[in-house]
Amino acid sequence: MTNHTELLLGIRRVLKFHAALKKEVCQRHGLSPIELDILAFLHNNPGRDTASDIVELRMLPKGNVSQGVESLIQKGLLTRQQDEKDHRRIHLALTSGADVIRPDLERMTRRFQQGLFAGFDPEEKKTYWEMNRRISQNAMEGMKQKWKDR
Repeated sequence: MTNHTELLLGIRRVLKFHAALKKEVCQRHGLSPIELDILAFLHNNPGRDTASDIVELRMLPKGNVSQGVESLIQKGLLTRQQDEKDHRRIHLALTSGADVIRPDLERMTRRFQQGLFAGFDPEEKKTYWEMNRRISQNAMEGMKQKWKDR
């Protein structure tokens, strides 16, 4: 197997592992995957509480996030509040109704991290996170560049 194939396969396996963990939580609480993504994002990223933050940092389609937010508001799991200084900004917050989901979000994250990093010592994890930041930055730069035939 080539390095290219192995890299892409590794990424897909990680995503499928995460999706399997998400599916369990979605089924338990009657949520769609996008709804769970929104709840998890708001739970894990205090201070990043707008739909724009979710779209930007999770790279999710704007329409899907908007639809998910509306659904979560209807389910009583989310509220929105206009920013006092900038009325165009809308802040999202989990309601007390989401409290029953929080432990499962934390358990899902813990199982994901423990599964991925089983057998890694702290130094290896640190090295992984440093390299992952660089790879992610390189990928972002690569997306900005146009394809050029040479």
